[in-house]
Amino acid sequence: MTTREEVLAYGLSFSSTYQDAPFHDENWQLVRVRKNKKVFLWTYERNGNVCINVKVSPEWRDLWRGTYPSVVPGYHQNKEHWNTVILDGTVPEKEIKRMIAESYDLVVDRKR
Repeated sequence: MTTREEVLAYGLSFSSTYQDAPFHDENWQLVRVRKNKKVFLWTYERNGNVCINVKVSPEWRDLWRGTYPSVVPGYHQNKEHWNTVILDGTVPEKEIKRMIAESYDLVVDRKR
């Protein structure tokens, strides 16, 4: 998974999600949960790379950062709760999908 299109398609495959560009800057494409409007996936290009920001629970944050050099503290976000993943081909697709799924789980409102 190295393109924005692949990441956005995967993010939009989750229940009740939609794509948003709230900054009037096409570089920033977000995927939100429809019910609560919370963002779980940020996509953008920076320094010639496609990057994503995903929400992360603090107990996983350091594991991801320590395992993959291209997982770093969240760019323009709370460094405690967000990671940036640089899509340079060094993080396996299954791990990127896992991080996106965990981010979705953290922001989706499970209350009925």
